[in-house]
Amino acid sequence: MIELYTHATPNGHKVSILLEELGLPYRLHLIDLLKEEQMTPAFLAINPNNKIPAIVDTEGPDGQPLTLWESGAILIYLAEKARSELLPTEARARYTTLQWLMFQMAGVGPMFGQAGHFTLYAKQQVPYGIERYSNEAKRLLGVMDKRLGESTYLAGEQYTIADIAVFPWTNSAERIPTVRSFDPWPQVVRWRALLNGRPAVQRGLNAPRRA
Repeated sequence: MIELYTHATPNGHKVSILLEELGLPYRLHLIDLLKEEQMTPAFLAINPNNKIPAIVDTEGPDGQPLTLWESGAILIYLAEKARSELLPTEARARYTTLQWLMFQMAGVGPMFGQAGHFTLYAKQQVPYGIERYSNEAKRLLGVMDKRLGESTYLAGEQYTIADIAVFPWTNSAERIPTVRSFDPWPQVVRWRALLNGRPAVQRGLNAPRRA
């Protein structure tokens, strides 16, 4: 059984979407970030970095419980546990998938997150921060659009954990006032519609609300 500690954020959705795609049994534990439950001793014992998501696999690789945090590591682990081609085994496809997974972790997540912070949540207007991170979010959407003009999915013609990692962050971008519309990136629009049409994606997006 996978114990999933999460909240309805892009990083949280990544893991619940993958669990739904894989069909692995899991139990939800909602960590209320507004109540700072991520700072409680109980949660810090699971993730000392006080971030969601985190998992505890009660049946880890050696038969003993395994605790994992950092969403990218969790995606890799779960795909390998299920022996799923959502992380391809063929070398070229595998490394291409990992490349686009890292693109999300090092680029899309941090830049979209900062764009959202400076435009929506900062206690004072910081024009430099708004411009810098909004422009970087748009640049990354342009990188994605170019790639998706060449292939159906980010890593090629196969749906992978790279798509699962990036997709929830595009949902968050819809709320960034300086981005909001995806009209300038038609291939991203096509790809988002493709993923939105997957039942497991919808179940994964709704999962934290069921906790």
